[in-house]
Amino acid sequence: MQSNNTLDRYDIKILHELQQDGALSNQDLAERVGLTAAPCSRRVKQLEESGVIAARVVRIDERKVNLSVIVLLNISMDKHTPERFETFEQAIADIPEVMECYVITGNTADYQLKIAVPDLESYYDILLGKITRIEGVSGVHSSFVLRKVVDTTAVPLEYAKR
Repeated sequence: MQSNNTLDRYDIKILHELQQDGALSNQDLAERVGLTAAPCSRRVKQLEESGVIAARVVRIDERKVNLSVIVLLNISMDKHTPERFETFEQAIADIPEVMECYVITGNTADYQLKIAVPDLESYYDILLGKITRIEGVSGVHSSFVLRKVVDTTAVPLEYAKR
């Protein structure tokens, strides 16, 4: 990786290959990107240390582990204060069914959550038993995912060269 934190063509190739298969051995990765093993390993380490590679994880198909209901939940808060948002964010981070949480704008909601549960009864229990009990939650709106059209964690790397 270049010193000014821009990515060169090898960094981009490495990131592309790892996004396709994060379990590649260093030797296989090096061959795919046109480097020898040692420089490839150094580059991957630099990408990790700089935070460009945030984590390497295993993606699990929710349906194969009995999480067939995916909910997009918009949440409105009663007050827009740092303390209120901090309280909410700490509480929501402790709910394992919450897979993603975003602060959003341009909508009537303040947060959007992605929640995975096995059935509607489980969702009902989480919504009314946990989420609506968090101090400051003033409104909720649930949408249920019928089908995934695009499902990727890969980021578009063509912008990384700028």
